[in-house]
Amino acid sequence: MELQELRILGLTNGEIKVYSAILHIGSSSINNIHEKTGMERRAIYDIINKLIEKGLISYTIEKGKRTYQCAPINKLKEEIKYKKEELDNFEKIIPEIEDIYKSKKPKISFEVFRGKEGIKTIFEDMLNYKDNYFIGGRWYLVKELPNYWKNYDKRRIEAGVKWHNLILHDAPETPTKNLISVKVLPQEFSGNPTIIWIYGNKVVHVSWSPEFVAFMIESKDIAENYKKYFKYLWENIAKNH
Repeated sequence: MELQELRILGLTNGEIKVYSAILHIGSSSINNIHEKTGMERRAIYDIINKLIEKGLISYTIEKGKRTYQCAPINKLKEEIKYKKEELDNFEKIIPEIEDIYKSKKPKISFEVFRGKEGIKTIFEDMLNYKDNYFIGGRWYLVKELPNYWKNYDKRRIEAGVKWHNLILHDAPETPTKNLISVKVLPQEFSGNPTIIWIYGNKVVHVSWSPEFVAFMIESKDIAENYKKYFKYLWENIAKNH
């Protein structure tokens, strides 16, 4: 058991390693902890002092030598309870933060998202809107982020979010049928340099390669025009999948 969950309580990786070693060994000397963790003794001493200050480790002295043991687990339970209370208090002020955020946003805003985490941020945002529109996709999310996709699609379906997808002519088979409508764009659209996502008042131009980059425009008028463009392609250009 690696106990990485202890990071939630603010413990460092070194503190987790030392705490875990003492937990598994039982009453431990510095030598025992050194053998278990492979860490330098000086670092172990520093970490033990911090764990003692946090109330997670205690010690006894026998014949002038210290041995260390984990404090009763109730201390961890108290820390978890305190952390929950902190999160509950923070959650209460989220609406106020959101109001301030909305009041300071310009009528037209531009944002740039980079990397896989940036792309995930946008998809998480999409879950707040019942209809998402895509132009020129090839199911890149499934290919590039397969593990994320499996969990995400389940949550999307549970949230009742519908996808309206205009895919390229050579796109792979649609990976899921739930709450997804699909039509195929003609081959002439294959040269599009970016994919377009539209949801709410947001329009996102995405390039999956050579790096993950997305440019988001938030504007009600611009989004409405893109939705009209999507509707025209859907009704007049694209073919049934």
